[in-house]
Amino acid sequence: MAESAAPGILRGDSPGLRLARRSLALIALCAVLLPFADLAVVAHDPWAELGRMAAGLALPHWRELSSPLHAIGLTVSVALWGTLLGVLLGFPLALVFFRSRLVRAGCAFVRAIHELFWALLFLQVFGLSAVTALAALAVPYAGIFAKVYAEILEQTPAAAADSLPPGVGRLSRFVYAELPLVWERLAAYTRYRFECSLRASVLLGFVGLPTLGFHLESAFREGHYHEAGALLWLFYLLIGSIGLWAHRRLLPLLALGCLFLLGPWPDVDAGLLWRFVSHDLWPAPLLNGDPAGLVAWLGAIPDLGPAIGNTLLLGLMGTVGALVIALLLWPLASRHFGNRASRLGGSALLIGLRSTPELMLAFIFLLLLGPSMLPAWLALALHNGALIAFLAARHADGVEPGMPDLTASGRYAYELLPRIYPGLLALLFYRAEVIIRETALLGMLGVATLGFHIDSSFQYLMFDQAFFLLLVTAGLNIVVDAVARRYRPREVVMDDPCSR
Repeated sequence: MAESAAPGILRGDSPGLRLARRSLALIALCAVLLPFADLAVVAHDPWAELGRMAAGLALPHWRELSSPLHAIGLTVSVALWGTLLGVLLGFPLALVFFRSRLVRAGCAFVRAIHELFWALLFLQVFGLSAVTALAALAVPYAGIFAKVYAEILEQTPAAAADSLPPGVGRLSRFVYAELPLVWERLAAYTRYRFECSLRASVLLGFVGLPTLGFHLESAFREGHYHEAGALLWLFYLLIGSIGLWAHRRLLPLLALGCLFLLGPWPDVDAGLLWRFVSHDLWPAPLLNGDPAGLVAWLGAIPDLGPAIGNTLLLGLMGTVGALVIALLLWPLASRHFGNRASRLGGSALLIGLRSTPELMLAFIFLLLLGPSMLPAWLALALHNGALIAFLAARHADGVEPGMPDLTASGRYAYELLPRIYPGLLALLFYRAEVIIRETALLGMLGVATLGFHIDSSFQYLMFDQAFFLLLVTAGLNIVVDAVARRYRPREVVMDDPCSR
């Protein structure tokens, strides 16, 4: 009977067994390499610090907030217009995405670099302005939209287009026969990406832009946990109420109102901009045609072996940690377990963890545990694991168990997990590229990944070195994504925008 509930899950030639082997191989590799990770706890009294943070979250001081409405308004404005610009840039690229290798390569490059690294780059030209924030979101989002929109359009049923009379132009065929069939999926993904842009807009505060994240970082760094708790609640309220204030009927008015919050616009010297793009980002020996000098320039680059190793190791740890967290937490939000109150609490926990950016979680854990790879690992595992668990619970709720008399553990192990596991593992491999991007980014907090050297190069105005390291990071992300695409299960069950 158990075999009928999960067909082929234990047979030697079954896809389920292959998935189990992949999972075990991933966990085993992480276990073998784990001793090489710096997981030391160097904080003086982490439990007391955790208590103070919890007290600040439980008893927020709203009166201590300074100009929170302006910070929230700027966060929403940057997120909304960054998303809209990404759509405007990405949608035309999606129409030729699978016809041009150059377009695919360009989109892979821009989306492989995190929004905060783009912000550091544009900061050198546009300063602390809305242009920096908008460009930091629009450029990588254009690559993401192009890829996802192209994949959605490729799955359009051909029957409607084939029924049109001969001689209908390509544009008319697309507008009248293809676009209406996929409009809802395109809109659903755009709404999800807007939620992502809200989190990214908050993070832009970590590089000095006055969004909500700027005030959050300052409050946590100075130990004002009651103020930080109030800001966190405002952030969660902003994310939780997105369906109300970002309703599609309100978007035109919202977009128009947000324009007034983005100024003032900077005065950009075209000559300085061209010098930055054509000269400052490139090694001087390369521009002068000096091979010997280029070798010496490369020799001055910090030893990237440990940084790349730490980036890959932390990415592997984050991926395995996310898998473990997802397997443990998805029953908390599933209708097959617990009661209504427990499911409500479980859903709230998962939504809170998935809504909090990894950089923010890592920053909090860094204050709690001290500088090491442990805060970064916890942040990656909790954020991505909660996201996967939330989707796994939604998928499990659509499954009807065939053996109602099983205990909760039996229902989990024999009925539900075998059915949702292919989709869960596919989603995990989809997230691998995102995890690597975030792993590099966490170097900004002092973790010895590639991001640490990128941030240091920008601080010392070594733009050519910073750009070279960004190229290395992008190449590493592209390689990891290619490997993950090869090993992810083909049968993706949880069809959700978050899997992108």
